[in-house]
Amino acid sequence: MALLESPLNERHVALGAKFAEFGGWSMPLQYSGIVAEHKAVREAVGLFDVSHLGKATVIGPGAAEFLNRCLTNDLDKIGSGKAQYTLCCNDEGGTIDDLIAYRHNDDDIFLIPNAANTAAVVARLTEYAPKEVKITNRHREYAVLALQGPKSPDVLYALGLPSDHGYMSFTRSEFDGTLLTVCRTGYTGEHGYELVMRSEEAWKIWDALMEAGEPFGILPAGLGARDTLRTEMGYPLHGHELSTSISPVEAGAGWAVGFKKPEFWGSEVLKAQKADGPARKLFGLKAVGRGIPRPEMQVLTDGEEIGVVTSGTFSPTLQVGIALALLSPDVTPGDRVEVQVRNRRELFDVVKPPFVASHVR
Repeated sequence: MALLESPLNERHVALGAKFAEFGGWSMPLQYSGIVAEHKAVREAVGLFDVSHLGKATVIGPGAAEFLNRCLTNDLDKIGSGKAQYTLCCNDEGGTIDDLIAYRHNDDDIFLIPNAANTAAVVARLTEYAPKEVKITNRHREYAVLALQGPKSPDVLYALGLPSDHGYMSFTRSEFDGTLLTVCRTGYTGEHGYELVMRSEEAWKIWDALMEAGEPFGILPAGLGARDTLRTEMGYPLHGHELSTSISPVEAGAGWAVGFKKPEFWGSEVLKAQKADGPARKLFGLKAVGRGIPRPEMQVLTDGEEIGVVTSGTFSPTLQVGIALALLSPDVTPGDRVEVQVRNRRELFDVVKPPFVASHVR
């Protein structure tokens, strides 16, 4: 099956992007280089095309109430104009997907799941939805751009777009006749925004952001830098730290579970895991030497396997190897473990993420 393409594919080709497959989409992996793009986001501003992310609407009387009986987080904790990180679990407490819910009002919620899981989330919601609530997959109808970095507010201000709203809030705006939603969210640990607009108008916003960002050192950034940035922050990635066999409690995302809610998918299992403690927990690993960890590598203590690396990379900020790993709950930050890196065992210190300070404000 042919890979789907972003509505900005021609822009990426013109910029000399190297492409890779992400959730069935051909998306930019890098342009000038992962390290340069990573550094631009940490120090200035980077622009990501993340249009491969899913989009779905949940509309109808009681839409928010319905979703709150399904997804883990407590949607009643936020009002109109706010966004919330939440998870869609199966009955066994495993994670079908993690996603962002945009609450326009009680009867209109916009969801952004991961690319590969959009159909599964929409299907599960549709199966349980009352007849008055309509779930619609709008994956191809909208594009999403992520403007991230300390200079990101300056870029939006230069275009007359809103930039001073609070974290996890969003506002509707318009630029040159294009309607868009500007949300104070991101996946990098830096001050940033995610902009949603109709796919056919994405080029106009991309071009305007690139031009306005030039005085601030903007670089187009690919999904390679997005991965190193999120790993430095300890943010989970579905298929690595989260999956249908890995629960939010195990992955350290219990903060996004409304344990006091009377019901949500997987509630019994997740509440039991919280009460009894999970059989494995997510930790950070920081290399003592030069080892670069990769997913699926064994983690050992005294020759005994105690877990597995879920994500691993070289940290451009710290200049060492770092990893996220599911380990025995007996492990504590400060412990030293070994990672089986190819044919040798490398020493790593167990740490509590993030690996670098967050600048989200």
